[in-house]
Amino acid sequence: MSRRRDQVLAAAVEVLGADGTRALTYQAVDTEAGVPAGTTSNCFRTRDALVRGVLAHLVELDRADWDRFTRIPPADADALASALAGLARHAAGPGRARTRARFALFLEAAARPELTDLLAAGREAVLDWGEQWLAPLAPTAPRELYRRLIGHLDGVVLHQLTFPADPFDPAPGFRALVRESTMD
Repeated sequence: MSRRRDQVLAAAVEVLGADGTRALTYQAVDTEAGVPAGTTSNCFRTRDALVRGVLAHLVELDRADWDRFTRIPPADADALASALAGLARHAAGPGRARTRARFALFLEAAARPELTDLLAAGREAVLDWGEQWLAPLAPTAPRELYRRLIGHLDGVVLHQLTFPADPFDPAPGFRALVRESTMD
């Protein structure tokens, strides 16, 4: 991927994260990226292509975060809860713009069903990563466990973004959910 295209995609994530999908215009992205007018439209001929590019870019960024936070398979419920709490803190803190952009696209998919398949593909990738990561800890149903955990993660992050709490400590909720889920 070209440096200019990466620059445009990073700016598009910032625009989405700051102002939502209605603000995602070529002009707004060009301005955010600090590139000449028309650069975004040269990289992405349609708004739909830009949105698709942003979705693919988000999955790439999520994979990099995933690799950073899950380098070591969890040895026990506490290690799992700690790793997931770290992901949640990152999503609500340094990764805030990206998280807000993702949630904006979730809502956009409700009005534009053609985005649902793209979002579902990203979600399946996340579930695949989680299933492999959790297999040693939950050998009977790691995918289902991760599906529940990622739903919880989305919920606590959404609440933190909407109603910020200081301090934000999602670890106890993850610990309770992991213990409940692995004791089934």
